[in-house]
Amino acid sequence: MDGAHVVVTGVTKRFPGVLALNEVSADFLPGECHALMGENGAGKSTLGKLLAGLYQPDVGKICLNGQICHFNGPLDAQKAGIGIVHQELLFCENMSVSENLSLGNIPTKFGQVSFSTMKKRALDWLELIGAKVNPDTLVGNLPIAQRQLVQIAGALGSGAKVLIFDEPTSSLGLEETHRLLEIISKLKSDGVTCIYVSHRLDEVFEICNRATVLRDGKLVGTVEIKATTKEQLVSMMIGREVTFEMSGNFTGSQSAPPLLEVNGFSSLGKFSNINLAIRPGEIVGLGGLIGSGRTEVLEALFGLDPAVKGTVKVHGKPVHVHTPVDGLKCRMALSSEDRKRNGLVLSMNCMENISMPILDRLSRFTIIQERKERSVSQKYFERMRVKAPRLTTPSAALSGGNQQKLVLAKWLGTDGEVFLIDEPTRGVDVGAKAEIHNLIRELAAEGKAVLVVSSELPELIAVSHRILILRLGKIAGEVPANLATEELLMKYMTGLAA
Repeated sequence: MDGAHVVVTGVTKRFPGVLALNEVSADFLPGECHALMGENGAGKSTLGKLLAGLYQPDVGKICLNGQICHFNGPLDAQKAGIGIVHQELLFCENMSVSENLSLGNIPTKFGQVSFSTMKKRALDWLELIGAKVNPDTLVGNLPIAQRQLVQIAGALGSGAKVLIFDEPTSSLGLEETHRLLEIISKLKSDGVTCIYVSHRLDEVFEICNRATVLRDGKLVGTVEIKATTKEQLVSMMIGREVTFEMSGNFTGSQSAPPLLEVNGFSSLGKFSNINLAIRPGEIVGLGGLIGSGRTEVLEALFGLDPAVKGTVKVHGKPVHVHTPVDGLKCRMALSSEDRKRNGLVLSMNCMENISMPILDRLSRFTIIQERKERSVSQKYFERMRVKAPRLTTPSAALSGGNQQKLVLAKWLGTDGEVFLIDEPTRGVDVGAKAEIHNLIRELAAEGKAVLVVSSELPELIAVSHRILILRLGKIAGEVPANLATEELLMKYMTGLAA
């Protein structure tokens, strides 16, 4: 498999109210992994989508091996040998994994669809990345991490000469991430051109040869990874110094009764006998490998699992949370890991999404008081520093990181006491990540109880007061954050520590 030399010259792309790219030039070489970096909204994903034929440039040109390319759609780019792994997963959720992987190239035999060929193709492509996914499963029934693996398998299996990875590890655990980086190393040795959009600096420094940095749609510069530092890259990306704090030890009252207490929490096939307590002002991290039951515990606490058993107490009083409405009444808030499916209504604007959980408080005689709705929404819109032209901007038009901020803004407006936060910084740039970490600490300082799930071990250590590790649906260990190391947490996750 060979790659291709891609050259972008003076590319400009406008959207209504937004100049996404402003005269950007860059080149991408065969056999290299080239990072595209910048804050959310800097134009990284837009440039990737231009190369993949999803958008067309307003000004400028794209050349592939010296030939100017005019892509009218992703199929043109695919025929030219360019594939993309999207940050936001694009699937027909009512179709199987094998059917999704064959869309656009459906195998036939004697004029009929060959489902056996389709299934074999899916198995072969999934095997490329070691993904253990049943090709007959409906994509809509897969957890987000497995859907990401299916998308990566489809891009690799197409045999593209240029592969664009847009935040490919944002939904993956440690094992899957390690496997993907091994695959990219192999692609590089085969001469494939890899373009890697990511906010994860450790991955960039492990796998990439060069990095091109964008800021506010403009080119800041291109650097050799070996000749730069993480601090220099961050400075190029955001133009200011960013410091990451540690939450350290819990400074609240050790004798304070738990705000949230869970005992004997079990759901068949998901998790069993979960016991935990979170005091006012405490941040508890919940770690574990994909499939360990982390997300399922948070969803059950918020009322999304009718089969769950056990007792839940808020302020020492037993509560019965069978639906999300019950969760809201108990002043719980759930920030989902999948912002597009479960966190936002993309057809609504920013204000409508923020106000949605509290419409009863914003209404009089069932009529929404628009002035009050705008005032409340503006408050949390500004607190989360959502980058959007206005409060009425459609949420679908925001970058992934700003959509994540919008999800958190929505739950801030509920004035909840128990915050259940799943993957708070998935697909978020380093500047926004520091802001979100500080927001979580602010919630704790206000006396809230916070339970945080993250696949990033450094994030768990930085933001938590203590960390619970789930393994095979059970709590395998508890570690104070100030004593935690990535190695120790991994030992609990893999069963090497008891």
